[in-house]
Amino acid sequence: MNSITLIGLAAACCTTLAFIPQVRWILKTGNVDGISVGMYSIFTTGVALWLLYGLLVWDLPIIAANLVTLLLSLSVLVLTIRHRLRARKK
Repeated sequence: MNSITLIGLAAACCTTLAFIPQVRWILKTGNVDGISVGMYSIFTTGVALWLLYGLLVWDLPIIAANLVTLLLSLSVLVLTIRHRLRARKK
């Protein structure tokens, strides 16, 4: 593995791991007040497209980063929608 790929993987780790505190916060507190469903919807779509692009060009850092980021951003989106729907029913 060359140094350029390692830089890409390091960048992928940093940007992907940044979502973990948000997911943990939502799971721990149930607080989704500051989450924009619109932003996360657009972002998640973009990440899915980046993943597709990475698969088409077979680029490991792009595939790895966007696969994990997709799961994490989709988690934030689903948890936010679920919490808000439950709050409306109350």
